[in-house]
Amino acid sequence: MISYTTSKTSEDLCRIIDLQKINLLENLTEIERQNQGFLSVTHSLAVLEKMQAEASNIIIKDKNEIVGYALAMTKNSKFDVPILIPMFDTFDIIKYKEKLVSEYNYIVMGQVCIHKNYRGQGLFDGGYETFKNYFKTKFDFAITEIATKNTRSRAAHKRVGFEELYKYLDSENVEWVIVVLDWDGIK
Repeated sequence: MISYTTSKTSEDLCRIIDLQKINLLENLTEIERQNQGFLSVTHSLAVLEKMQAEASNIIIKDKNEIVGYALAMTKNSKFDVPILIPMFDTFDIIKYKEKLVSEYNYIVMGQVCIHKNYRGQGLFDGGYETFKNYFKTKFDFAITEIATKNTRSRAAHKRVGFEELYKYLDSENVEWVIVVLDWDGIK
């Protein structure tokens, strides 16, 4: 029985970390990265607790087991995950609908992950639908970045309505694409 809810406890956050660890870029083979996508960012329990205090995370459960999640970050999370600072800085120089992104009240999709045994069953789409319904009255839109080499993630985000807005190279020469999800444009 699949259910969508928000994270509430430290135990929920620990289960998110467990799922995150097995899907990190460095823990996957090249074939798994290409076929299944990957995660680029690691979160500590302390960071997830701080993020959760700002905005709830969406979790997907099969009975009591967390099988997916969609992390939420506000502007206040800018310095909590150092690898994401360039993304937040880019919001100060790029525009969306004639305004700088930083001038909006946005929510960042901090990371999305579905357990490999549950992929292809609509949980990604359901997680984003839950995310949208939870945040659409509080924020103007959702925004995030995806490594351009993560083709599965890019395709999945496009499928649910994300629009590619801007590409840039980070200090490690990794190319990222910033994508935005206008609540009215979600499929």
